[in-house]
Amino acid sequence: MLLWTEVLRRLNVSCKSLSVFAPAKLNLFLHVTGKRIDGHHTLQSLVVFVDVGDHLTLSQQDGLEINVNGSFAATLINGEDNLVYKAAMLLAQHYQVLPHAKIILTKNLPVASGIGGGSSDAAAALQGLAQLWGFPEEPDILLALAAKLGADVPACVYKTPLWVEGTGDQITLLPDMPDQHFVLVNPLVPTPTPKVFASFQRRFSDPVPLSGHITDVATYRNDLTEAAITVTPVIRDVLGALAATDECLFHRLSGSGATCFGLYSGAEAASRAVRQLRIDYPDWWIVEAGLLK
Repeated sequence: MLLWTEVLRRLNVSCKSLSVFAPAKLNLFLHVTGKRIDGHHTLQSLVVFVDVGDHLTLSQQDGLEINVNGSFAATLINGEDNLVYKAAMLLAQHYQVLPHAKIILTKNLPVASGIGGGSSDAAAALQGLAQLWGFPEEPDILLALAAKLGADVPACVYKTPLWVEGTGDQITLLPDMPDQHFVLVNPLVPTPTPKVFASFQRRFSDPVPLSGHITDVATYRNDLTEAAITVTPVIRDVLGALAATDECLFHRLSGSGATCFGLYSGAEAASRAVRQLRIDYPDWWIVEAGLLK
């Protein structure tokens, strides 16, 4: 295994530190289309990324150190079970180097909330460390490593609108979408994905054909909604609160929850909704978001 100083010498790397954004992921719809013999469900989803999320600051140092701060640092699993740590170790093992970096993770997104926070952090760590450590740009390798970290991590490597199928392994890049204005709401009740799938009882959905142009996402749904409500009943209240706001075009659960979102007619309508929801539900996490550019 190469020492870090030898890697730097060979690659002539001058990068000393960098910051990487780990955006929240939204499932504009999510259909459960079947269940494989290994027990994993197959899905179909339109995924987008928004301009709220976590931040990773990476710098060179001897040894691997991960520090977590931010609003949701206290609720995050630290140490070797943290996906950022696993991403760093996996990348170092693949390139046969010792993992040498200090990573500061600013955790702004709720944990176990259906918006891919941990997966996005892992993807950002892979991309940031590959740059910090001076590895060549090899997207296929990053995607293969991402798949080992979790079903959502490969999608989070792209950070662009995606059509996702299978167990998250079949990804089609979509054209950029026009500006959209969202409000994200989470009641701050962790909702573990395995529990939601264990509660899933509705019939499987027929696959929706990909035409390359999504005309009316509002006609689709999130098949996990009732299962998520069974696990976390307050989700029903969140959806109702979004539905009651003015100029909400449609509202939906993201992923397995508990985060829900509303799509609004414009930025002013979204801002008004945030102000009203924060008055009515001061204990919830409520933010305005736009598509990541």
